[in-house]
Amino acid sequence: MKLEQKEKSLLFSETMLPDIFFSEYLTALPGEYLKIYLYLVFLSKYGKDIKLNDLSKKLNIPLKTINDGMKTLEENGLILKKTTGYIIVDLQETTLNQLYKPNLTMSKEKVEQTAKNQARAKVIDHINNMYFQGIMGPSWYNDIDLWFTKYEFDEQVMIALFDYCYKRSALHRNYIQTVAEAWSTNKIKTWNDLDQYYEKQENLNKYKKAISKKLGKYNLTQYEEAYIENWVLTFGYDMNIIEIALKRTTLKQNPTFEYINNIITDWHERNLKTVAEVQAFLEERKKQEKSTKELKAKVNKTTYTQRNYDNLDFLYANQTASSKED
Repeated sequence: MKLEQKEKSLLFSETMLPDIFFSEYLTALPGEYLKIYLYLVFLSKYGKDIKLNDLSKKLNIPLKTINDGMKTLEENGLILKKTTGYIIVDLQETTLNQLYKPNLTMSKEKVEQTAKNQARAKVIDHINNMYFQGIMGPSWYNDIDLWFTKYEFDEQVMIALFDYCYKRSALHRNYIQTVAEAWSTNKIKTWNDLDQYYEKQENLNKYKKAISKKLGKYNLTQYEEAYIENWVLTFGYDMNIIEIALKRTTLKQNPTFEYINNIITDWHERNLKTVAEVQAFLEERKKQEKSTKELKAKVNKTTYTQRNYDNLDFLYANQTASSKED
């Protein structure tokens, strides 16, 4: 017995997308790539064949953008490339496999540790309700658990990570991962570490504004900001020491940031750490320059006197020679 369902006309048919697409993939796709994906899903339902050039014309999107979009969709696991074309990936099946396979190999110790970790579970629940309106995608649970393990963040830092990204309208996986990497690089693990990091960043921004104002610059370039970050974060210099270097720019016409950086780097290489040490060094250098000038003046005076003696001897010799001729 063969059963058939009457095929609906285009007017009454619909193209379905699983909710997992909206919770896991939507925010990572730029507008034109989303447009490409939706049209591919629509065509796949009818088994249609379309060339990329035709897709470009149909969607009024440049061919290069079409090619870039197809590559991005493939990288994000939304489509799968075959020799004859592309397959629209079953997102529900893919998510189910991702969730099931890790649990299959999870050790007994890991299961017990996860079961006991009530604080971590509360954090994930808070993130779900606060930033995903209670509909956080299933794969986020594995990601958060992975970040807890990889970066050794405490619960407050994990919440702060999502809050930071949420306030910047960048609550997608790649951006959160990038921020987490940056925090880990700065040795942030606890709330106290994060608080100290924020304090450093706040001071750094104050220094940038103050330096920019003192030099009469409206905006600092990326490279100029990198210089300042190096002075503050790497050398450990505060504004009092930096200002001594800024004042020395009055001695030079059209001073550059590189000139200021050379001065401050020299102090760092000489292991000068305080204002007193810097001022003592400059005072000593000033005395040396004065001694050098005085020595040069003496040398020049001696040379000038000797030159006069030579001239007198020459003149005297000429006069003697003239007398003998007479």
